[in-house]
Amino acid sequence: MKNLLLKAFRLLLLATITTSCGSYYHKNSSFHKHFLKENIAEADHVLAKKKNGDKGRNRLLYCLNRGITHHLMQDYETSNAFFEQAYIIHEDFVANPCDVVLTFLVNPTLTDYKGEDHEILLIHYYKALNYLHLGNLSAALVECRRLNIQLNILSDKYNSANTYRRDAFIHLLMGLIYQADHAYNDAFIAYRNAFEIYEEDYTKLFGIEAPLQLKKDLIYTAYKTGFHDAVTHYLAKFQLDYDPSKEDPQSGDIVCLWNNGLGPVKDEWGLNFVMIEGVGGVVNFVNEDLGLTFPFPLCSDTKSQLNVSDLHLFRISFPTYVERPLLYQQATIRLQNSIYQLEIIEDINAISFRILHERMLWELSKSLLRVAIKKVTEYQVRKQNAILGTLVGVVNFATEKADTRNWQTIPHTISYTRIRLREGSHSLTFQAAGMHAQHDKNHTFSIDVHPQQTIFYPVYTLQQGAQS
Repeated sequence: MKNLLLKAFRLLLLATITTSCGSYYHKNSSFHKHFLKENIAEADHVLAKKKNGDKGRNRLLYCLNRGITHHLMQDYETSNAFFEQAYIIHEDFVANPCDVVLTFLVNPTLTDYKGEDHEILLIHYYKALNYLHLGNLSAALVECRRLNIQLNILSDKYNSANTYRRDAFIHLLMGLIYQADHAYNDAFIAYRNAFEIYEEDYTKLFGIEAPLQLKKDLIYTAYKTGFHDAVTHYLAKFQLDYDPSKEDPQSGDIVCLWNNGLGPVKDEWGLNFVMIEGVGGVVNFVNEDLGLTFPFPLCSDTKSQLNVSDLHLFRISFPTYVERPLLYQQATIRLQNSIYQLEIIEDINAISFRILHERMLWELSKSLLRVAIKKVTEYQVRKQNAILGTLVGVVNFATEKADTRNWQTIPHTISYTRIRLREGSHSLTFQAAGMHAQHDKNHTFSIDVHPQQTIFYPVYTLQQGAQS
């Protein structure tokens, strides 16, 4: 019996150690320290030194973060190799969900991280950018088709109009790439879908209206496709003018994508619940402050012997997001005497909060069910051996943790503009405005424009503002 207790204690101690030591962000503080200072090579080196980083429970995040670091280091082929590996890992998770039970028996941090819906979409965003940098437009179009499949999965997954079930930015991105390939019919459809989602979903959920440039591109691709009725309809709807005779066949386009700040970090939040005996073999978990009551049925054998008063007060943990405020509030592209405003097309921070809010009831229910199972297990063990039962109780308390993992190197928001320029070399200046003048950022770059060519030029500002 002594040997059995010793072995059990070791296993329980291992579980306690495995699930302790702070949030996922703090466990990777060395990486984030370099990343926030834009020491990208050093940040990637920290990841590369991780033993079995691409084989553990966080292998999806490992590949996503290394995809980002190599993208920022302009090593686009290696970046795409990591992103493709992340895509395959996610697809394998979807096909083989084998560890869900662990989220109820111990805690969700012992399971493989599968990614949030919007995180999986962003894999294809970065892959498409990488291919565009490599001059491989056909491969970027393949990512568009993959994006379309992911969007259909997302739409089928949620039915309510008040949920994040459609992504306007991803449709807009597909339109930009299709237009760059002169596939105007496909571009028109993608832009039309994007506008519909901005108008019906994003304005209500995230406060983002359809950008002016999207409206112009929608009209342009409708004209190029020969949809003259659509041109007339949208010109009247948007109260815009369009004169195709002013189009310069010797001009090309620059599409600037501003990836601003960093998305939120998952943290842990706790709530206290009281277990109150109900009727018909049911106990109720009650939090009076928030007006929450969750019933949990007990089997007759457990109910007949379980003293509910022994389990009167306990705490559950579940994930919450912490925003990383923006340092730069707006940005423009200056070209000689012309100024082009970068318009917000995706608020990843807001989407992250929305997704977690939409499933908060499920997260609460799952956490309560996990605690209830632990308590019943603890009682059953305590009946056989009081010491071991006490150890189980201690470990149950220590291992009650929320899953604080998420992709923490994606932007806070994404904005864009399109600039049409004549053939030749042009010097442009990106200007980002902070809350104070000393934070303003200017970056001048040169672009060689060729007729009928679209150049994608992403800009990154990783710095964050002061925490409120």
